[in-house]
Amino acid sequence: MAELLTAAQMRAIETAAIDRGEVTGLELMERAGRGVVEAIFEEWPELSGGKAGGPAPQTPRGISEQKKRRAVVLCGPGNNGGDGFVVARLLKERGWDVELFLYGNPQKLPPDARVNYERWGEMGEVRPLLTERFNLRISDDDNPDLWVDALFGTGLSRPIRPDLSKVFDDIETGFSELVQSAPGKVVAVDIPSGLDSDSGKVLQKLLAAEQERATVIGTKGPIQTFAERPVYPLLSNLTVTFHCAKIGHVTGNGPEICRKVATKGIGLNDQRWHQPDFWSVEKVVTRLGPNGLASNLAKDTGHKYTHGHALILSGGAGHTGAARLAARGALRIGAGLVTLGVPGSAQMEVASQITALMLKRVDDGAALAELLEDDRLNALCLGPGLGLSEERAALTETALKSARATVLDADALTLIAQNPALFDLLHDKCVLTPHAGEFKRLFPDIAKRLSEEPMSGPAYSKVDATRAAAKRAGCTVLFKGPDTVIADPSGRCAINSAHYDRAAPWLATAGSGDVLAGFITGLLARGFAPMQAAETAAWLHVECALSFGPGLIAEDIPEELPKVFRNLGL
Repeated sequence: MAELLTAAQMRAIETAAIDRGEVTGLELMERAGRGVVEAIFEEWPELSGGKAGGPAPQTPRGISEQKKRRAVVLCGPGNNGGDGFVVARLLKERGWDVELFLYGNPQKLPPDARVNYERWGEMGEVRPLLTERFNLRISDDDNPDLWVDALFGTGLSRPIRPDLSKVFDDIETGFSELVQSAPGKVVAVDIPSGLDSDSGKVLQKLLAAEQERATVIGTKGPIQTFAERPVYPLLSNLTVTFHCAKIGHVTGNGPEICRKVATKGIGLNDQRWHQPDFWSVEKVVTRLGPNGLASNLAKDTGHKYTHGHALILSGGAGHTGAARLAARGALRIGAGLVTLGVPGSAQMEVASQITALMLKRVDDGAALAELLEDDRLNALCLGPGLGLSEERAALTETALKSARATVLDADALTLIAQNPALFDLLHDKCVLTPHAGEFKRLFPDIAKRLSEEPMSGPAYSKVDATRAAAKRAGCTVLFKGPDTVIADPSGRCAINSAHYDRAAPWLATAGSGDVLAGFITGLLARGFAPMQAAETAAWLHVECALSFGPGLIAEDIPEELPKVFRNLGL
């Protein structure tokens, strides 16, 4: 995924292509449906035939007859539903038994979806999704091989109506009862219905008007009343999206609901029409290629000072481990020299633990200011194990006033949150690396908005929050998590998603964030710009975890870097 799009950006790309006469909406819908079917058979090759495998049952006359594959396709009232009609038709043409349900009034379908509705109508029945009772054939002998969720996709802008609640319950209840014996596969078209594609949040709050009485679509029965309750998307086994992944696939609840994402091209080339706002960190780094990375990281010429000198400030006795982890990370990632600045009370403790790292006594702001007279010290890291005393706040003030490239993590972030004067000293060479709790302390109003349950879409996302924080702070912000988001004051944004095939849950270990801070500091010392340093460090951090595997502890991360570099051809 070279870039990540919002729903609005995707619509703009499609509209531009149509307006230029390069493709019609109907052609795009056909390509999308074909892409879904291709992805299904790529994921589950055993489904590629219209007939189920295994021993063929015998008819009374002794004729072998295999059971047909069975699919249930749920179509919605928009173009996502139109994609579903195409999927149903293509599966039917391959010999599948397809049962199709429509949510909404077919007379109100968009023009392209209406065409595919009519095409399907020549092949099979369209059943209303909402009836007095969701009557779907489901049993041990007749469990669908495939469920296709083409209800809403990226076009959803408000919570799913409560009248779908029972349908989702019936599907999930029946599915869970059979999952041990004959599990079906659930495929979401573009994004699971109910999930906001711009944020990965579940649109689950019911609007006031929808908490009242509503008529069940497709029946002539009495008005029914629905109680307020959350409605969650159907969990998919495979989500098939088009052209580019969307932000919601890699942030928020997206990964746990999408499970796996396949991106299918539909013949769009949007490079002439817009510049992307959001990047996958994986492509930010690897788009440089091994040679591009090597040109930044290689040490073909020069001496240690030409590769930068990083200073990591430590806390007092008994609180030096975090800073030592950061320092080791900075050294391993390529800083020419790394010095630990420690108070006198911790000198013996640190000296007994380090070899390649250097040590300087730094008791207070004055001592730090004297040390920083050496302009070869070009990158600083404050926070890991630093402490929260006034003396530590004075150190932070001195560091910020030096206007050097500076990583602020852990305790330094808390000090800045407590002291507006320190916040005002932030500058464009800084990188803030908060986790969710630290982000809340630094940017309480932004965090509050992020935590609110969305009443409509597009919902306020972690991307929105990080961009707002970076603009306010005037520096790069790396908002940590499995969906790490990195933004700079200009609005440029990248997402480092540790999900799907890059999931590395063992990074949830004490000290891993300290190593990440050290990685960023080392790259700053090497001359990387703050945004580039944060992107590259975050990606390499996950690569180290993937390379090492389960059982990882923080000390292992820097030591895994040489193997990662070799695998990258550096």
